[in-house]
Amino acid sequence: MGDETGCSGDRLEAEDTRRAALLRQITEEGGFAFVSSVEKAAAGDLRAAEAAREMAWEQLHSGPWHEVVPEWRDAYAMACLHVAEIKSSGGERREALRALDMGLIMGGPLLRSELDAAIERIGSGPSDGQEAPANTGSGLGSDSGADAQKWEVSLCTYKEPQEALRILPSKSLSGKRVERRAMISFETFISDYFLRQIPVIITGCMDQWPACTKWKDINYLKQIAGDRTVPVEVGKNYVCTDWKQELITFSQFLDRIGSHKCPESTTYLAQHPLFNQIRQLKEDILVPDYCYAGGGELKSLNAWFGPIGTVTPLHHDPHHNIFAQVVGRKYIRLYPSSLSDELYPHDESMLFNTSQVDLDHIDAKAFPKIENLEFMDCILDQGEMLYIPPKWWHYVRSLSTSFSVSFWWSAATSNDK
Repeated sequence: MGDETGCSGDRLEAEDTRRAALLRQITEEGGFAFVSSVEKAAAGDLRAAEAAREMAWEQLHSGPWHEVVPEWRDAYAMACLHVAEIKSSGGERREALRALDMGLIMGGPLLRSELDAAIERIGSGPSDGQEAPANTGSGLGSDSGADAQKWEVSLCTYKEPQEALRILPSKSLSGKRVERRAMISFETFISDYFLRQIPVIITGCMDQWPACTKWKDINYLKQIAGDRTVPVEVGKNYVCTDWKQELITFSQFLDRIGSHKCPESTTYLAQHPLFNQIRQLKEDILVPDYCYAGGGELKSLNAWFGPIGTVTPLHHDPHHNIFAQVVGRKYIRLYPSSLSDELYPHDESMLFNTSQVDLDHIDAKAFPKIENLEFMDCILDQGEMLYIPPKWWHYVRSLSTSFSVSFWWSAATSNDK
């Protein structure tokens, strides 16, 4: 008992030290009003806590993200913690969780452990002062039995490849297919694919993942994450002019998947570090051993979750990627990095890794080189992993409600050895 008390005391002392140091740094940045508001917030003043959060928010949006002073990201997380604590003590659990999620999404790393601890404590309590059912709202969630049945149907749409061809880009599934291998050894993966920079589908390695069963259950997803706030993309894809981003609860996101009707309203949770934010979901997956090829380190672990018809346009990424298809299925087309010039990358710096070519509606006059380029493609089914080497161009379209996980890692360089 004494050891526990001592550890708790040490932890609180460390938290106080971190916060005091951060406030000194913010003062040096001219944030006197922020520091004053935080001091009042610590005494339980909600208006002061919200004012501090707003001040930090303005700093986060004062210019390009990469130019934001890192201490202001930590300051935003601190303000979110104060708002959450006050909201929680008043019985406003959902609002408290939203504040904490915003701290995780937009805040810096300094107070990450405090945010996680607060989420675990507040998230395990009753909903807004009373025991509320996990499924709330309209659409998916209003009737758990009907929701589950509707969810299962959405996972089986476009079951056969011939059905999928109706919505896929021209020439799909007519040429070279990505090779499929069953549970290949680590050594075989390195010698035959990793070192040669060749894509491969690996089957049979996800059979023990709890996610392969649990994530098919919409009621499970709502129970684990329903009240959590997540960033989503809305629109056909990120190069379209009407594309936008929103912050909604996970339950609202699931409702949108269930009511999805047209590309313009497609809502996609894309390339988001969901598993760092909602730790219970991370427990449902395993990092594949293949991600340790090359002696490097895991760079990011991201979720890709959305309805049928989500599209990630033709682009390339800088790291090795194991793309694990947990729920549903996706069509993926790949072009080697050697064809980069023929794939018409955007000139602007923000989209340098994205092709100007819309594979769903190819303009042969504007982009004549792409018409006869060789590619390989596949339909990635649930329970399968696809290895995508660095700089390989890929286009992705979901053929059903789909939940995927990408594992990015980098190989060690000579300087690391």
